[in-house]
Amino acid sequence: MDFYQQHAIITGGSSGIGKAIAIMLAKEGANLSLIARREDILSQAKAEIEAAKASPEQKVICLSASVTQFDDIQTAINQGIEELGPPDLLITSAGMAHPGYFQELPLEVFEDTMNVNYFGTLYAIQSALPSMIKQQQGHIVMISSVAGLVGVYGYTAYSPSKFAVRGLAESLRGELKQCGIDVSVVYPPDTDTPQLAAENLIKPEETKRITQSTKIWTAQEVAEVIVKGMKRREFAITPGVEAKMIQNFHSLLTPITHWYFDRLVNQKGD
Repeated sequence: MDFYQQHAIITGGSSGIGKAIAIMLAKEGANLSLIARREDILSQAKAEIEAAKASPEQKVICLSASVTQFDDIQTAINQGIEELGPPDLLITSAGMAHPGYFQELPLEVFEDTMNVNYFGTLYAIQSALPSMIKQQQGHIVMISSVAGLVGVYGYTAYSPSKFAVRGLAESLRGELKQCGIDVSVVYPPDTDTPQLAAENLIKPEETKRITQSTKIWTAQEVAEVIVKGMKRREFAITPGVEAKMIQNFHSLLTPITHWYFDRLVNQKGD
């Protein structure tokens, strides 16, 4: 895929995987609309992305909005379209995670997590899709998680929201293909981001034992796999051998995965 002079909209583009993708696309010549809540973090990200541009003619605009509010996200995306034209790429990278024991988590955590991860993805797609359909082309990339393929101890709020993103992607794939629009869904493993650092402060010990058994990727490494997968028009983009195996064989591997997780959970702490 040639990103030169194309318009990419990225929710959650001010940090983590979203920002890393934005930097890569800027190096390839894309125009970018970055959407996130905090204007100060957006401004910092913009400076980094501007420095990576392939050409001074490229444009990078920052739009402050909450993905949990449809009117907000629709206004931001419409503004991006007005300034930079219809989006060729929509990447929904905004997300949150709040691990904890199911019975100890307030109901609000489940609601907030679903609102950000699933409805935030849905609202962005609903807002950008009409202009993509009008031009009969585009590519939507949804960021799910390995935890959207297999439920993980301590992630009873997070995993279901990422399963929902996976279901949305699988349901939309065939429908949007008829309109010339590609759909991809990404299953990143644990990635070294500010979100992961915040999660680690509150993870149950059992969850730490599970997550510490796998490699932690950098946002740059994950972004490289995502961009490569987008260029190949891959539907499922899975950074790493473990994620790929789970994606391809998760139904067959479920009994083994449950056994392995239970074994880690039942280990006594040091």
